[in-house]
Amino acid sequence: MNKDLTVGDPQRILWRYSLPLFGSVIFQQLYNIADSLVVGKFVGENALAAVGNSYEITLIYLAFAVGCNIGCSVIISQLFGAKKIWELKTAVSTALIASGVLCFALMIFGFFCTPALLKVIHTPTGIFADSLLYLKIYTAGLLFLFYYNIATGIFSALGDSKTPFYLLAVSSVSNVIVDYLFVTALGMGVDGVAWATFLCQGVSCILSLVILLKRIGKMPIEQRMVWFSYDILIKISRIAVPSILQQSFISIGNILIQSVINGFGPAVIAGYSAAIKLNNLVITSFTTLGNGMSSYISQNLGARKMDRISPGYRAGLKMVYIMSVPIIILYLTASKPLMLLFMDEGTGAAVQTGMQILRIIVPFYVVVATKLITDGVLRGAQAMRQFMTATFTDLILRVVLAFVFSRFFGSVGIWCAWPIGWSIATCMSVYFYRKPGVVRAQG
Repeated sequence: MNKDLTVGDPQRILWRYSLPLFGSVIFQQLYNIADSLVVGKFVGENALAAVGNSYEITLIYLAFAVGCNIGCSVIISQLFGAKKIWELKTAVSTALIASGVLCFALMIFGFFCTPALLKVIHTPTGIFADSLLYLKIYTAGLLFLFYYNIATGIFSALGDSKTPFYLLAVSSVSNVIVDYLFVTALGMGVDGVAWATFLCQGVSCILSLVILLKRIGKMPIEQRMVWFSYDILIKISRIAVPSILQQSFISIGNILIQSVINGFGPAVIAGYSAAIKLNNLVITSFTTLGNGMSSYISQNLGARKMDRISPGYRAGLKMVYIMSVPIIILYLTASKPLMLLFMDEGTGAAVQTGMQILRIIVPFYVVVATKLITDGVLRGAQAMRQFMTATFTDLILRVVLAFVFSRFFGSVGIWCAWPIGWSIATCMSVYFYRKPGVVRAQG
């Protein structure tokens, strides 16, 4: 169901719109968490390390998919808010065609360059083969990843956050079950969890595209639509390319950090793999809520309702703060049981590493939540220069400090780099939002 975000109380509208988004990303993250959980429990610590090592490379591909999601979402939100349905339909088809071309290019890159990427991050010999196998299967399913993200971005632009939630809920639960069956019943290893993700994500992608195309087809227009528009592609690219660069450089930064972590051995890699999955569950959730904020801002800018920007921003902050508190309490008080979801031995170095990571970074979730919601406003207002400046500051600080601190404090120094980068970048994002003319001038 399409929903107009330009009418009604901003706080109530955002809660109703964002809660399904929050639920969707929780289920989406179950894909990767299920992979690590199943191989960690039923295959072994090295298999867990292999999946975790591969995860940082998969984030590069996800960066492109999410960037395309954000680009088409912002532009389509504005067209929907302005009731320009003919241009909206053209934007949808243009986004699907362009994303498909980009996806095939990345698949070719992945098939030929994955071994080199694994060597660049100093993948230990004992987990190299499993990491390569996992990534090859993952690369084969990139088309599903891309088109699902594009469909989700369009649903969000139309104010519909429930349809992606329903699709992901079914797909993610199915993925957990298929992971378990492939590994335990069929005796497969990391290839089992990779194929399970491939199959379940494929089903989710196809269903989402069928529903989306039917819904778009029912929107009435007074003239024949154009299937591809270079002008609209340029508009989408102005948002998508900075978003892709942002996500890609974050992924590259994480790969550089992973190369430092790999120097501390499989136990630390496994502990980091488990903890970072839990961390990314939270960060991705807040990022998705920030993307929802972008849709809200874009629709209202398209409708020229400038007075709804500030109330919407305050409502978004209140929402993520409320959501942050129980997560912080859970991660701090139950860090060991959470680690034991992925591993069997409660006193091992891997478990202790994971617990240490959570205790250092979790108290700063309120800080990073503030940044991600503010970033959503900047993106929705197309203030991409300011958005990129704050994001790259965060990334550069985390990478540089991880290298420097690890020399003096060991692996614990790597984890301490996160809160410092988050805090400084958050101050920058909030400054840009409050700076006169940055947001409102875009409308």
